[in-house]
Amino acid sequence: MPSDTWDQRFAERPWISHPDPLLTALAERLPPGLALDLGCGPGRNAIWLAQRGWRVTGIDSSQVGLGQARDRAAAAGVTLELVLADLHQYPVPDAAFDLIVVANLHPGPGGLTDILQRATDGLVPGGRLFVVGHHLDNLGLDGPGDPAFLYTVAGMAAELPEGLAVDRLERVERDPGHRSGAPDAAVLLWGHRPAAGELASAAPPRPRDEP
Repeated sequence: MPSDTWDQRFAERPWISHPDPLLTALAERLPPGLALDLGCGPGRNAIWLAQRGWRVTGIDSSQVGLGQARDRAAAAGVTLELVLADLHQYPVPDAAFDLIVVANLHPGPGGLTDILQRATDGLVPGGRLFVVGHHLDNLGLDGPGDPAFLYTVAGMAAELPEGLAVDRLERVERDPGHRSGAPDAAVLLWGHRPAAGELASAAPPRPRDEP
């Protein structure tokens, strides 16, 4: 989606400020280090990490979204390094981050492969990759209106990067759900860059895509 479209979307209504509950559940026990939030928008996940001692760099193509992230971080009493950049062109430093977050990024068919590869390469050995996005079951409720831009477990598995050890890859339901009462269906990927001596595998343990 073009940056001016995201500028308009971020400007036209307040964006949620609470962090993704899947991220908080998985990352709350990690020791703080360096984190990268690719597609940070108004900064809800980046701010939550910074409040827990992480040094966070947030990347987004929307100047409006980054401005909101800056204001929200100041109100929360934390500092973020915010960078305006095209996610498909941003040069993620190799082996630099302890955690990389890719939340609700929907670039379309095949578009996630390069982003995930660069994110994996950007992790230190033992570093964690968190990816979440709207499942196809969410069509018409939230996320992209084109089904080709929504995720399934099989589709995510087809875009897994080399060098990533996959700990979880499954369909999940996030809370709170939609105003309609339907659950917020998502695809979750949680993996890590293997430490020295550990074999990487892009084959997830029993991937689950059923409701």
